[in-house]
Amino acid sequence: MRNPLVTTSWLQDHLSDCKLVLLDASMNKVVGKKAVEYDKLILIPETKKLDLENTLCDMNSSQIHAFPTAKQFSLEAQRLGIKSDSTVVIYDNQGIYSAPRAWWIFQAMGFTNVLVLDGGLPKWISENRETVSEYSLGITEQGDVKGSFKSNLVCDSKYIMEHLYNDLFTVVDARSNERFLGMMPEPRSGVRSGHIPESINLPFAEVLDGDSFKTQEQITAIFETIVKDDCQLIFSCGSGITACIILLASRIAGYQSVTLYDGSWADWGGNELFPIVEPS
Repeated sequence: MRNPLVTTSWLQDHLSDCKLVLLDASMNKVVGKKAVEYDKLILIPETKKLDLENTLCDMNSSQIHAFPTAKQFSLEAQRLGIKSDSTVVIYDNQGIYSAPRAWWIFQAMGFTNVLVLDGGLPKWISENRETVSEYSLGITEQGDVKGSFKSNLVCDSKYIMEHLYNDLFTVVDARSNERFLGMMPEPRSGVRSGHIPESINLPFAEVLDGDSFKTQEQITAIFETIVKDDCQLIFSCGSGITACIILLASRIAGYQSVTLYDGSWADWGGNELFPIVEPS
């Protein structure tokens, strides 16, 4: 299985490759960690903007940060000049935060030659590599990529309910332990405190070492202590963003049967019909 990460050194060596498409998937709002703040826009050279909060979000859905449609993905990928033989590398300005979400969108739409820059912009800057202050506006040929949604890679609350007490399915929650246990209020109005019954907690910070992922060996050891090898892993968080961090970590550790609960706790905790484990 191909490693889903690339290093800053690798990216530096491949920046001039004609088949490389470099995308910034940074989000305006950062939840669950102290945000890295910038006085101005700072980018890696040759970067194009990937808008997760608008262009690659189904704005017709009632869910927060809803997964885009295949049509949305296709239009944006083609606009960005992505072709079937392109290599897409995604990063964000927090190190590892929203880039894994963009990576999973590409995976779920059937485009698998996509990678995440480990350490993102903070690591690039810390190594004194060249930066620019504007997105790449170079003339780009129209891409030919067409999204084909893989429904087994993303699920909804109905799927969770159907498998809630099935030992072959495990919901892994990326929120902090305090939020998982309901010891602190949710950041979104109208969302209950607690967690999905039978779910387990793996705060996304636990798979990170600063701005980057921990080593494959460290991540594998983490997963071996909390999940069984033969179960399907369903990843959740507050609204489907940081869940993708631990989902990507599971792929680093070699797990294949993985799914994103896109609505996540904002969906589950916001619906009184769904059972929860409340604060004790």
